[in-house]
Amino acid sequence: MIDPDKIIGKVIARNESTYRTEDSILYALGLGFGADPTDLDQLRFVYEKDILTLPTMNLVLGYPGFWLKDPQYEVEWQKVLHAEEHLIVHSPLPPAGTMVGETVIDDIVDRGPDKGVFIYTRKEVRAESDGKLFATVYSNSLARGDGGCGGNPQTRPKPAEVPDREPDAVCKLPTIPQQALLYRLCGDMNPLHADPAIANAAGFERPILHGRSTMGVAQHAILKTCCAYDPNRIKSISIRFSAPFLPGETLRTEIWQDGTDIYFRSFAHERNVAVLNNGHVELSN
Repeated sequence: MIDPDKIIGKVIARNESTYRTEDSILYALGLGFGADPTDLDQLRFVYEKDILTLPTMNLVLGYPGFWLKDPQYEVEWQKVLHAEEHLIVHSPLPPAGTMVGETVIDDIVDRGPDKGVFIYTRKEVRAESDGKLFATVYSNSLARGDGGCGGNPQTRPKPAEVPDREPDAVCKLPTIPQQALLYRLCGDMNPLHADPAIANAAGFERPILHGRSTMGVAQHAILKTCCAYDPNRIKSISIRFSAPFLPGETLRTEIWQDGTDIYFRSFAHERNVAVLNNGHVELSN
């Protein structure tokens, strides 16, 4: 079981990522961009001519890997789920370069013996050459098998709430059955997203899509609906993962706009199950 006193404040990893334009293209393909190869707006993210880089690529640069599987942390890793993600963009990413991601354990919040613990981490993405800060990524994982460890009993601030009215827009985007296998090539090799036996042992009918890939598809919906496909307008994006999303399903995103504040939630359309909730995006003017 997790020992909070041993790991709060610990630097999990300091990973360097050298990426090419081809890697930026692979990342966009892993989110489903280019599904219509004649769509010139989507093509800007998957074709090297005048290429644009997606803000959520910061999630995979300097990624610490599935560190919770390391025995030193004493986590029942088979029962870990991604709970929340919050990305703050400080500067647009270039399509190629070398970045360093340093990830620190910020806090452990104990929900009780039968409810698990929340594990909060913070990653800073900086240029290797001069230390320029490009993004800060706050992540929260729910370790369902490690409740009662004695961590901080206080909860974190509640996430944004979507408005109690009909959405201003709805965007449906398809995914492909092999999307999780493609997205794994961006660095998240958690076998939960590839191995049917491990997915079954965790209680899922088949491998699920990475939460960060699902988040990236929702980002696509915001870019398409609210930003005219200009990725540099996104200053921050945060979401709460509420249910697994399966590769091959359609992501239906409901969107509310209040000036530069965008609120959203996303559903597995075929099952009408909310998979992302409490979504918020801050846009530049």
